[in-house]
Amino acid sequence: MQVTRIRALRGPNLWSRHTAIEAVVTCDEGERDLRTTPDFEKHLRELFPSVGGLHANKPSVPISMAHAVELTALALQANAGCPVTFSRTTATEEPGVFQVVVQYTEEAVGKAAFEKAQALCQAAAEGGQFDVNKALADLRELDEDERLGPSTGAIVDAAVVRGIPFRRLTSGSLVQLGWGSKQRRIQAAEVDRTSAIAESIAQDKDLTKKLLHAAGVPVPMGRPVSDEQDGWNAALELGLPVVVKPQDGNQGKGVTVGVSDRAHFNIAYEAAVKYGGVMVETFLPGHDFRLLVVGNKLVAASRRDPPLVIGDGVQTVRQLVDEVNKDPRRGDGHASSLTKIRFDTIAEARLAAQNLTPESVPVKGQRVVLRANANLSTGGTATDVTDSVHPEVAARAIEAAQMTGLDICGVDVVCETVIKPLEEQNGGIVEVNAAPGLRMHISPSFGKGRDVGEAVMSHMYPDGDNGRIPVIAVTGTNGKTTTVRLTAHLLKAQGLRVGMTNTDGVYVNGRQIDSGDCSGPRSARNVLMHPDVDAAVLETARGGLLREGLAFDQCSVAIVTNMGAGDHLGLNYITTLEDLAVLKRVIVKNVSASGMAVLNAADPAVAAMAPHCPGSVTFFAQDGTHPVIDTHRAQGRRVVFIEKGDIVCAEGKFEKRLPLSRVPLTRKGQIGFQVENTMASVAAAWAVNVPWEAIQKGLASFISDLHGVPGRFNIFDYRGATLIADYGHNPDAIAALVAGVENMPSRRRSVVISGAGDRRDEDIRGQTRLLGAAFDDVILYQDACQRGREDGEVLSLLRDGLVGAKRTKRTQEVHGEFLAIDTALQMLGKGDLCLILIDQVEEALAHIRKRVDEAHVSTSKPGSRPTTARQQQRRSTMSSAQELPVGALR
Repeated sequence: MQVTRIRALRGPNLWSRHTAIEAVVTCDEGERDLRTTPDFEKHLRELFPSVGGLHANKPSVPISMAHAVELTALALQANAGCPVTFSRTTATEEPGVFQVVVQYTEEAVGKAAFEKAQALCQAAAEGGQFDVNKALADLRELDEDERLGPSTGAIVDAAVVRGIPFRRLTSGSLVQLGWGSKQRRIQAAEVDRTSAIAESIAQDKDLTKKLLHAAGVPVPMGRPVSDEQDGWNAALELGLPVVVKPQDGNQGKGVTVGVSDRAHFNIAYEAAVKYGGVMVETFLPGHDFRLLVVGNKLVAASRRDPPLVIGDGVQTVRQLVDEVNKDPRRGDGHASSLTKIRFDTIAEARLAAQNLTPESVPVKGQRVVLRANANLSTGGTATDVTDSVHPEVAARAIEAAQMTGLDICGVDVVCETVIKPLEEQNGGIVEVNAAPGLRMHISPSFGKGRDVGEAVMSHMYPDGDNGRIPVIAVTGTNGKTTTVRLTAHLLKAQGLRVGMTNTDGVYVNGRQIDSGDCSGPRSARNVLMHPDVDAAVLETARGGLLREGLAFDQCSVAIVTNMGAGDHLGLNYITTLEDLAVLKRVIVKNVSASGMAVLNAADPAVAAMAPHCPGSVTFFAQDGTHPVIDTHRAQGRRVVFIEKGDIVCAEGKFEKRLPLSRVPLTRKGQIGFQVENTMASVAAAWAVNVPWEAIQKGLASFISDLHGVPGRFNIFDYRGATLIADYGHNPDAIAALVAGVENMPSRRRSVVISGAGDRRDEDIRGQTRLLGAAFDDVILYQDACQRGREDGEVLSLLRDGLVGAKRTKRTQEVHGEFLAIDTALQMLGKGDLCLILIDQVEEALAHIRKRVDEAHVSTSKPGSRPTTARQQQRRSTMSSAQELPVGALR
C-alpha cells in the first residue's frame, strides 16, 4: 500500500458537506480484495475491536486495504471523542488506485488519525503489534490542543445553530463570525467591540473598586501594597481575616482567601507576587458567586464552591483528592467541565490552617478545604443559581459591567445568598472579569446549564441576523469570468461594495488587491474576510474545488454557465462529462434553502443539476420555447429567455423586458455567448433583489473592453479592420467564438492561436479543427509555458487539427506570442477580421493596445495613407514567421 497524496478539504466538496481528509491510496494486487487474506481482518480486530467488520455492509463487494484504512481512520477519531460519521473509498480508473475520504473535525487530528490508521493496518497485515490505547490517547490530547476551548466553542456552537458562518483566524481562540461588512470577531468570551480601555480597567483591581465604589456598588475595602511588610500592615489596618491577590490577575491565580495569621500571609503574598503587584482587601464572609452579564442583561449565575474532600476516617487527604480526581468530568485543562484538584503551596497552607497535612487522615464526615477561593480552574465546583438572583443583585452586577465598559463581564460577588440585596447582608462585588470563563454556566457541576452562547449571539447579532452577505458562486466551462464581472457590476449599480474573485485577480469595491488566477477558495475566503464587502461574486473553478472544497458553507446564488468537456477532463480523476457535472454541481448542492440556482436550460448536463438544489431554480436559455424553459414557466417559476430582441425575465404573471439593444456587451444580441452570460448575470441579480432600475443601468454601462472584461471578446478597430482579443482556450470556447464572429461582417478572417500543454491531445486538435472551418488564415505560436510538453509538441497537435480544413488557405508558425500578433496585424486590410487567442492576458492586451494606438496616430497624421493589404502581406514575408501552405499539412 502506498499513499501518494493527502489533501485537507476545508469546506463542502465533491464527496460531502463535511470537512475531510482525501488521500490517493495505491494497493498492490494482493491488497485489492482482502477476502483472499482472511487473517488480515482477524488481526485488525484483535488489535482494534472498535473498527467493526470490514465486510459487514457489502459482503459480496471486494474490500481493499484502502477501505480498511478508511474505516480504521474513522473509528480511531470516533473512539478519541471526535464527532465524525462520514467516510468513503472510491476506485479510480487506474487499477488498484483508490480515493479515500475520511471526515475530520480538527484537521491536524484527521491527518494524524489517517497516519495511525496506515500504521495499524500495516501491523495487522504483518501480524505485528500496535498500541491502540496510546494512539487514542495521542489523538485525544491533540484534539484537546487543537479544538476551541469551552467558552469560545459555546459561542461558535450558538453561531452554527443560528446559521452564522464562522472562520477560525488563528490556532488559538480568535474567530471571525459572519462575512464581509457583517463580520464580527471574538476571542474566547471577549467581543471585538470591547475597548482596550475597558479591559485595562478590569485588569486593575484597585481602579475597578474605585470606579464601582463611586457608582454606589458595594465593594470590599483594601489597597495595593508595596512589599510583604506593607501588605501585613495593610492586613492589620483592615482587620483579619483578609484576602491577598494579584492586582492584575485572572482564573483565581495567586488568590488566597481568609488569611488570618502572619505565616499564612507570607505564603499568600509569595503566591500573589508572582503575577505582579499585590492587593490586600477585607475578607467578606459568605459564598462566592459568579454573575455573567452580556450587554445589559444578567444571563447566568453560579455559586462556586472551593475544592474540598470529605473525610472517611481511612484515607489520607492526598488519597481522597486522588479519588475525587478520578471523576471523568475532571481534566487537566479547561476543556473539561471540571478541573482536577492540585496540591501546591497554597493548598498546603490551607491545610495547615485546618491543622492538617496531605498525609493526615480526616475523620469521617470532616470537610477538608484545599483552597479558600472557588475558581473552577483550581478544582472548585459550580452550582447554577440563575433563577434565584434578586433583581437588585442583578442590577448591581449590570452596573459593574457598564461602569467598566465590558460587553461580556464576569462579576464576582461574595455574599451569604443572592436572593437578597447585597446591602442587606454586607456582601459586595470583589472583581469584574473580561473574557470570563463560561463553562461553569454551560455545564455546571449541579443544576441547569445555561445557553450563554446564544446570549452572546443575540447581543452581537440582534433581531435574528445571521451575519451573511449575498454570496454568488459562478462555475461552468466557459463564460465564468465575464459572468462574474457583469454580475458584480450589476450589484455595484445598486450601491453595494462588491468583492469579486476570478482568473484575473481579486477585487474589492473596484480596487484590485491581488492578481493572477484567483478562482480558488483561498481568494474567496480573503474576500469574505474583508470588512468593506457588502456582497461577493466568486468564480469557483474546478481546481480549487478539488484541492480544498468551497470557501463557504452555503451561497445565495449558484450560477452554472455550461458544461463542455473543454480543458477540464483528464485531470485529478475527472475523466468524463458526468464526472465533471458531479464536481460542478457542488455549488448547486450548497445553495441556501432561501437561495437560487441559475442554470443553463439549453445544456442538458446543467439542467439536470436542478433537483440537487436545496433552494429555488431559475432557468435561462435563448430559446423561450425550449421544453425546460416552457415547463418551468408553466409551473410559475423563474425563467430568463430571449424574445423579439429583449431579455425576458418571467415568474408566474410577472414579466420584465430588458432590450438587448441597450446591452453593449452583446453587440445588440449578435454575440450569442455574451447573451447567455448576460442572462445568467441578470438572473443572479434578480435572485438577490437588485432593483430593476439598477440592473438596467448596470447592463447599459458595462463595456467589453480592457477594463470591463480583459481578455474576453475585447474588440478593437485597427486601420479599418476588426480585431478581437480573447482568452478562449478549449474547444467549447472556440466554438462559441466562431459562432460570435459568424455574425460579424468581414472580408477576410484570420486567427492567432496557441495551446496549453496540460490539455488532452484531442482537445488541442479540436480547437484548430473548429478554426479551420471558419478562418482563411491561421497563425500558430507556441505558448509561453508548455506545461509538461516537449518543445514543438503542442504546435504539432494544432497542425494536426488543421488537416483537411474546409476554409483555411494558409497557415504560419511563429515563435513568440507578440511576434505572432504583429504578424497578424501586418496582414490586415480594411474590412478584415482577426481573432487573437491570447495567452499572457495582461501583457498581450497591452501589446495590442500599443499597436492600435500607434496605428491611430500614424493614420491621423496629415498626408498619411493607410497601408494596403498588398503592402502588409509583403512585409509579413520579411518577418521571421514560417509560412506553410495548407497542402503541406495533408
